[in-house]
Amino acid sequence: MIAARHLCRAAPQFQHNVRRYATEGPSTGGGMNKWLKWGGYAFGTIFVGFGVARALVGMPDPNSEEDRRSYEKITGRKLKPLSDKTAQKTFKGGDQGWLDLKLESVEQINHNTKKLRFALPDKDDVSGLQVASALLTKYKGPEMEKVQTSLNRPELGHLDLLIKRYPDGPMSEHLHSMEPPQRLEFKGPIPKYPWSPNKHDHICLIAGGTGITPMYQLCRAIFKNPSDKTKVTLVFGNISEEDILLKHEFEDLENTYPQRFRAFYMLDKPAEEWMGGKGHIGLDLLKTVLPEPKVENIKIFVCGPPGLYQAISGAKKSPSDQGELGGILKELGYSKDQVYKF
Repeated sequence: MIAARHLCRAAPQFQHNVRRYATEGPSTGGGMNKWLKWGGYAFGTIFVGFGVARALVGMPDPNSEEDRRSYEKITGRKLKPLSDKTAQKTFKGGDQGWLDLKLESVEQINHNTKKLRFALPDKDDVSGLQVASALLTKYKGPEMEKVQTSLNRPELGHLDLLIKRYPDGPMSEHLHSMEPPQRLEFKGPIPKYPWSPNKHDHICLIAGGTGITPMYQLCRAIFKNPSDKTKVTLVFGNISEEDILLKHEFEDLENTYPQRFRAFYMLDKPAEEWMGGKGHIGLDLLKTVLPEPKVENIKIFVCGPPGLYQAISGAKKSPSDQGELGGILKELGYSKDQVYKF
C-alpha cells in the first residue's frame, strides 16, 4: 500500500498542518485564475474542454468581460457572450439524436495520451456542456457506444478531447487511430453531479489515472468564479510521474489559492528522485488529509479505475445507482450522503 504512515511519523508538523487545513472553514481569499488545459478519463472515457495553458492554446471565455476585451483587442473581432441568441448550443440533449463531428487535429501529449480537436457545426457554436456532464460517443453501431464524462468550458467552434490509450479499451484504441478529417458520433449532454457555487464548504477529490478529469472540471468551475469560496483537497494516484495529467495546472492552483486548495500525489512506480507519496491511495493518507466525517457540509468525489472504487468507496451499482458506500471511506466513518462516485 502506501508509505503515508512512515511519512507522517517523520514529519509530524506536516500532519498537523494538513489536518488543520482539512477541518478549518473556507477562506475568503481568491480571485480569477489564468489557466486551463485538458484532461482524460480512464478506459476510453472522454473529457471535453478547452483553454490556455503553456503550449496548449484554446478560445477565451465568451461570458468573461475581461476575456472578451482581450480577444477583441488582439483579433479586432467581437466575441459575443453565450447569453447572446446567436450563440447556438451544439448538444441539447432530449430527442436531439446523434451528431457527426469532424476531427480537425491531433496532438501527442505523452506516451499514451493524445488531444483530439473536433469541429462543431459552426465556428460560432458552443458545446452546451455543463459542469459534471457527460457525452456519449459511438462508432460501428450500438455495440461500440461509450458514456464519456465531459470537461467543459464555454468554447466557440470546437471541442477538445484528451484521450488515454488502453490496450483493452476499444473506444480509446479507435480514437487513437483516428486522423483528420475522419468523423465521430456524439450525443448528449448527460448530467452528472449538479454543481452550484458554495454548494459545499469543502470538497475532497480522490482520483486515479485519468479519473482526474471530472475533478478538474469541478476545480475549474470553482476557482474561476470569484464568488465561490469552496475549499478543495485533491488526492491523485498514478503509475508514474509521467502519467500525472494537469499537474502544472494543479500546482498553479496551490500557488494561487494556498488556503483553499491542496493536492497530494501517490505513485505506484515512482522514480528514485520522486519526493511525493509512494504506493496506492490508502487509509493512513486519507485519514490524514481529508476533513473528519463529523464536519458538516463536505462532499467527497471518487473517480478512477474499478480497483480504486473498490478500495476507496465501493463500486457503483449502475450508472444511475451509486450503490452502497464501502471501502476505506466507510471504514473512516463517512456516510453514503457524503460521497459521490463519478
